[in-house]
Amino acid sequence: MSTHGSQNGGGGPPAENLDYRIAHLQDHLASGALGELGVRVEARGRTVLLTGTVPSAPCRDEILRTVHEEFAGFPVHSDLVVTEASSPDHAEELS
Repeated sequence: MSTHGSQNGGGGPPAENLDYRIAHLQDHLASGALGELGVRVEARGRTVLLTGTVPSAPCRDEILRTVHEEFAGFPVHSDLVVTEASSPDHAEELS
């Protein structure tokens, strides 16, 4: 007898294992090539929230792709900041 459907609030996947899945994703991000990044993943109700900084837009896109795959059916909100520093196109004038 399964109680999966009784806790999902009427739509989408059950939220009962969301914290476990978030912990698993945090471990995956920390152990991979993106491990040095300060990205936090947390549950806010049934929504997955990403916060932190990443060095480039492609890095942000890779993290978002991974999160959307892992949490298909859950809303994902991203507050990731790209810190990519581009070279200046002109000399800075100091006075």
